[in-house]
Amino acid sequence: MTNLSTPSTNAITRTDCEQMDRNDPLAGVRSRFNIPEGTIYLDGNSLGALPASTPDRLSNAISLEWGRDLIRSWNHADWARLPHTVGNQLAPLLGAGSGEVIVTDSTSVNIFKLLCAILSQPSIHDDQHKRYILSDRHNFPTDIYIAEGIVRLFGGRYQLKLVEQADLYSSLDTTVAVALITHVDYRTGAMHPMAQFNAQAAKRDISILWDLSHSAGAVKLELNTAGSDFAVGCGYKYLNGGPGAPAYLYVRQARQAALSNPISGWFGHAVPFEFTTDYQPAADIRRFLSGTPSVLATIALAEGIRTFDGVKTDDIRAKSLALSDLFWQLMTTQCAAMGFTCISPADHGRRASHLSFAHTNAYAIMQAIISRGVIGDFRQPNLMRVGFTPLYTRFVDCWDAVATIQDVVKNETWREPQFQTHNLVT
Repeated sequence: MTNLSTPSTNAITRTDCEQMDRNDPLAGVRSRFNIPEGTIYLDGNSLGALPASTPDRLSNAISLEWGRDLIRSWNHADWARLPHTVGNQLAPLLGAGSGEVIVTDSTSVNIFKLLCAILSQPSIHDDQHKRYILSDRHNFPTDIYIAEGIVRLFGGRYQLKLVEQADLYSSLDTTVAVALITHVDYRTGAMHPMAQFNAQAAKRDISILWDLSHSAGAVKLELNTAGSDFAVGCGYKYLNGGPGAPAYLYVRQARQAALSNPISGWFGHAVPFEFTTDYQPAADIRRFLSGTPSVLATIALAEGIRTFDGVKTDDIRAKSLALSDLFWQLMTTQCAAMGFTCISPADHGRRASHLSFAHTNAYAIMQAIISRGVIGDFRQPNLMRVGFTPLYTRFVDCWDAVATIQDVVKNETWREPQFQTHNLVT
């Protein structure tokens, strides 16, 4: 993929970007999405674009599978196995094996289920020396909130230990029962070396639960090879499953039988349709299901995952880095002295697929460029985030987006009153 390299000269032109798009082996994949004309979408790290196949697939599921076939579709359309079949569809993108991924619930619920399951194991619960749930104090808030609730639920048996991100690795000591680590920081796009963390944790008999919400579909994941045992993630970002899409959880095959799902609902039962009154968990990954699956939402997620068909993860990663390199260089050359500071890692080994720029007027600037069809997002306290989805982001999008930012700041368009009021969702 050397043909995607950012031109070495500082004088990058729009023509250079157009040439990079012509050289892009993933250029044709963009047609798998419905991107509105005139829109530059740089927020796939928050909500993925609509796959072109999703409306027809959902229409078929609604009108035929539900409308015509009614309850028969639990068998005829295999609705009952959707969490398992879509989990197997997703597994290769995570570097997981068949039977190790299940699509279910939300990321928050899955964090709860796996943290409780890990901490309830006698080998951990009965070892009073292991007393901490370790996490980054700037982790995504839901991860911390769930961990706080679990501390209360276990009646003080465990404590939540929050450290600076830079101190996570050195804090993996023998007092830690489980570490809850987000692979890619939602604010900065900084990425942890998963294999290195897993190796350190294994030496000290620590379980790590990885949150892959900003990773899957954008960076190369090799859960099995990296020695990961547990992971969760959402389906609506780079996986393009739609707003509120079901999440997923991963448990290495060898670890499944020893864990108990704290939300022991009927779909996690070994034989749910025998309707027995005693709970017997399924012998495989299905034990982590709880209630009846959300069929339509899971079908939409399956279509999102299908957009990766035939796409090499190495090509995804190479294009992601080329896009972010280009955007960063354009911001440096075209928006110099405008008050922007990129807080994302320069090192390719540490950078995922979004960049964050700090600016005193970040919110208003973001709202102003959104009004012109350049869609990114804002995160507190002063961050403009731009995400690069290799399946549909073009190099020329980077040029046009930076040109829009430059114009909005130069002409002080961001000062207009309509860009000052904070929306509920930022």
